[in-house]
Amino acid sequence: MSRAPGPGPDPAAPELVFAVLNEVGIIHQLSSSALLKALPDGLQIAHFSVLNHMARLGDGWTPVRLARAFQVTKGAMTNTLQRLEARALVRIEPDPKDRRAKRVFFTDAGREMRARCLAALGPELARMGAALGAAPFETALPALQAMRAWLDADRSQVR
Repeated sequence: MSRAPGPGPDPAAPELVFAVLNEVGIIHQLSSSALLKALPDGLQIAHFSVLNHMARLGDGWTPVRLARAFQVTKGAMTNTLQRLEARALVRIEPDPKDRRAKRVFFTDAGREMRARCLAALGPELARMGAALGAAPFETALPALQAMRAWLDADRSQVR
C-alpha cells in the first residue's frame, strides 16, 4: 500500500476500519450485557454511564451538554437525570449565570453508587484480566483512545 504524501500514518483500508469497529460493537454488546447483570439496585446502564461520565470529566454539566455527549435527545437525558435525582444520586440546580439553564452535580450517594458499581464489576474485570493478561489491554488502549478522540472531534464536522 502506498503512503499518502506528507506526514502522517499510512491510511487504513475501509475494510480494516470496518472490521475493527465491528469488533468494538460486538465487545460493546457483550460487555453491556455483563454490566447490566452486575449493576446493583436495579441501576440501568444509562444511569451508570452518566455517573461514570461525571466521575471522569467532572460535574456541573447542563442536561443539554450531557445529551450531546451521549448523543441522545434532551428528553432521553432529562428522563435519565430525573431518575438519578429521584434516587438522590445527582442534584440538579439552576445555573447561577443563566437561571433558565440547569446544572447537574454528583451527590455523595452518587459517588458511592459509582464506587459500588465498579466494585460489583471488579470480579468479572479481574477474571478477564487474568485470562487475557495485561498486554492486549496495554496495546489496545492508546489505539482505542485515538479512535474515540477522532470520532468525537469528527461528529461536529458539517457534511
